[in-house]
Amino acid sequence: MKSSHPIVTLALPLLFALLFSGCKTPGPKPEKEIRRPNVVLIMTDDQGYGDLGYHGNHHIKTPVLDSLAEASIRFNNFHVSPVCAPTRSSLLTGRYSLRTGVRDTYNGGAIMSTEEITIAEMLKDAGYTTGVFGKWHLGDNYPSRPMDQGFDESVIHLSGGMGQVGDFTTYFEYDSSYFNPILWHNGEQQAYQGYCSDIFADQAIRFIGEHSDGPFFCYLAFNAPHTPLQVPEEYYRMYADIDPAEGFDPLTMPKMTEKNREDARRVYAMVTNIDDNVGKLINQLKSQGIMENTILIFMTDNGPQQPRYIAGMRGRKGSVYRGGVRVPFFFSYAERYAGNSDIDDLHAHIDVLPTLAKLCKAELPADRIIDGISMVPALEGEDTAEERSLFFYWTRKYPEIYRNIAFQSGNMKIVANADQNAETGAMELYDLEKDPGESDTVMNEHQGIGQALRDSLDHYITELTSEENLLDQPPIIIGSPAENPVCLNRNDASGERGIWNQEDILGYWNVQVHKGTYDVSFRFIEPVEKGTLFLDTGGKIFRQENNKTTDTIVMNNIAIQKFKGRILPFYMEGNRRIFPFWVKLTRTDE
Repeated sequence: MKSSHPIVTLALPLLFALLFSGCKTPGPKPEKEIRRPNVVLIMTDDQGYGDLGYHGNHHIKTPVLDSLAEASIRFNNFHVSPVCAPTRSSLLTGRYSLRTGVRDTYNGGAIMSTEEITIAEMLKDAGYTTGVFGKWHLGDNYPSRPMDQGFDESVIHLSGGMGQVGDFTTYFEYDSSYFNPILWHNGEQQAYQGYCSDIFADQAIRFIGEHSDGPFFCYLAFNAPHTPLQVPEEYYRMYADIDPAEGFDPLTMPKMTEKNREDARRVYAMVTNIDDNVGKLINQLKSQGIMENTILIFMTDNGPQQPRYIAGMRGRKGSVYRGGVRVPFFFSYAERYAGNSDIDDLHAHIDVLPTLAKLCKAELPADRIIDGISMVPALEGEDTAEERSLFFYWTRKYPEIYRNIAFQSGNMKIVANADQNAETGAMELYDLEKDPGESDTVMNEHQGIGQALRDSLDHYITELTSEENLLDQPPIIIGSPAENPVCLNRNDASGERGIWNQEDILGYWNVQVHKGTYDVSFRFIEPVEKGTLFLDTGGKIFRQENNKTTDTIVMNNIAIQKFKGRILPFYMEGNRRIFPFWVKLTRTDE
């Protein structure tokens, strides 16, 4: 382990007492003396590295998270994917997201193959009770839901975010979608009262209380501070009068418009709300007497979406530069490891599964490539810096060669933002030890290193874009007793690039349908006028005339044959072709 980090933010004495008591056990202890630990994995959404007081942001109020950072083992060189769903699939499987079928945040690219083995499935097989609360974003239908992927209990919203098109139970709430939402409890709609982050935290706290005799795995995945930037007024008032750009070095701060400043105020308010909820969760662990025997992890899923303080790094969400992929990672396991120390070795989201397999005495999946490595050697004090490299990418829908793709080995990192036939010299090479801000390429000075990293980059591009789950997208299964009815939402729709809430667009869903009789309901964003509805099921097209103004049309008693392919609905209103907002299929002959 590296030397202790200086104290950046002093928290309230009560919070220090809460976090530090019992957290100075010298370790590690012999394994035979250790019980299987509980696991609490907390991840926030679009909270950047700089959205913490501990990381030098003097505007934001995060006393609990700052105290947690001070009490924890801090992985200071920890990385994720540039966007939400790829990070989540890699986190839960220990594999690069393209292997799992996850390639995007929508466009049908955020559905993880049911054949993947998640942390929840791995720990469940080891005797753990498992729960997820908040954002899932890896498929909203069978067989890719949390309940299909190892979670005993789930309270989630749909798709990539509340108020987004895929989450049709909150989309039409618009500016109040984060309040009093309809969520999905174990696959069923349920109404909740309050603010979303409070609800998800309360459900996680309840779950911990009900299973405090352990072992349990609690995955608390806040959807905040992701847009829409909605927050209770009492939190917003804490920041209403600040200038989020004030007091930082202008050479390392992005330029901020007034909208950027207002967005930052709201983000900071949402993070402070999260901070309060993390404090409540820690208090629950303490009150149950299980804090020391709980692995508590705090991390975020990518960089910030909007320009604001990011500790001098380049890029933000969506970018393979460090501002998009370097995130906080605080690790606490008091019964085995002393806290308040730093690890600077290169690690990533793919390392969490193999680490938990080791610490929780669970069986690591042996029939597939696990890209991650265990962080236990680093926790035990070994220097693993020379053993590690990482691949990064993200472009909309599918990987684009060579666009926003990177490969890092040790402190050297190649970044490609070039044409598909580009020479290595057209790419960027950074020495992160000397240039953590990725401002000056050293490709000309280190052409040999650049070419070696380019070769590794090409290897990963070829391998990962040849994965079966990427080439043959995991289908939504329709007609199974495991889910009836099935609601197909816009987040999981494929078709034209960037399909979202457009009406005049071609779209479809990749499905596998059981032979049966179905009632099919089509919901439109805006009411349609007189026209004709078509349902293309591959080998057969169903047609129904409509003579009234309506936002919902139903086809009853549709006999669909068994097939695997595309369900493609569209409505013809004169010469206009309209894609439904969502489609519900109910099998009636079971």
